[in-house]
Amino acid sequence: MITLDGVMQAPGGREEDTSGGFQYGGWATSYGDEVFGKILKKQMQPADYLLGRKTFEIWAGYWPKHADKWPGINDGTKYVMSRSVERSDWKNSVFLKDPDDIKKLKNGEGSDIQVWGSGNLIQTLLKNDLVDELWLKIYPLTLGSGKKLFDDSTVPAAFTLTESTVTPGGVIMANYKRAGEVRTGMAGV
Repeated sequence: MITLDGVMQAPGGREEDTSGGFQYGGWATSYGDEVFGKILKKQMQPADYLLGRKTFEIWAGYWPKHADKWPGINDGTKYVMSRSVERSDWKNSVFLKDPDDIKKLKNGEGSDIQVWGSGNLIQTLLKNDLVDELWLKIYPLTLGSGKKLFDDSTVPAAFTLTESTVTPGGVIMANYKRAGEVRTGMAGV
């Protein structure tokens, strides 16, 4: 979930992440509708997840008690990138220390791994060329400040649009798949 100017901080609630004096928490909540709900439900199929520490702590406090809202969320493996947290009572939680652990996971056998939220982690993945696909939900507003999805350390990469929908509220839901290197110059000239 990002704004037109790339802010991804605290889309779900006022108290979700107030770091840096962020005052716009909950900016995404008024844009829900039936179209958005259908696509989100499709994306919330059981999976394995890669989460940053902050997102993991929010999820671990919520999802074990609310699994009826996301069937399978508690069964999937939660891979957590953290240097400070090493264990959790939330079942199927595995802790990773650095990008090399993620590379091993990515190159190993197993199902696809989804990242939800986790802004700092996503920037680490983008910096280390570890993103195969982006599922963006782009909201029709700008906030000017807040944590951004992309920063200057992002590795240049090309993506291909694989699916897109615009909700009645104006949210662009776009899925992009990695398509190699960035091509420059004028094609066909």
